[in-house]
Amino acid sequence: MASMGNASFLPEQDMLSTILGELKRTVREYTTATTESSCPAVRQMFESLTADTLKLQGELYSLMKQQNMYSAGSYALKVDVDKQYKQAQQSVQKARDLIGQKNAAMGPFAHQPNVASHAANVPPLS
Repeated sequence: MASMGNASFLPEQDMLSTILGELKRTVREYTTATTESSCPAVRQMFESLTADTLKLQGELYSLMKQQNMYSAGSYALKVDVDKQYKQAQQSVQKARDLIGQKNAAMGPFAHQPNVASHAANVPPLS
């Protein structure tokens, strides 16, 4: 960090807000990588990285909130959250139904794995 004596380049709140924003972005990237990975070991690695980053983001948010450096947005009404949740559940169920229909329609032509499941070639991070 560039500093001149005791004066830092950016105020502490601005630096922490930037870091918090980067942690949020990183979680989104890790989540995308998790959903797109086909190798179980890679998927596990991104799941672990996501969890660790979420924990760090939560700790930084709590610290900033305690120091009055972060003001949370307005609260959402429970009815609105419940509505969004129900819509998400319906979307998931529709996707599952569609996948089931397509797989059933393919019958003997449905894709079968051509290789057996293999053990991870790197140990999971713990």
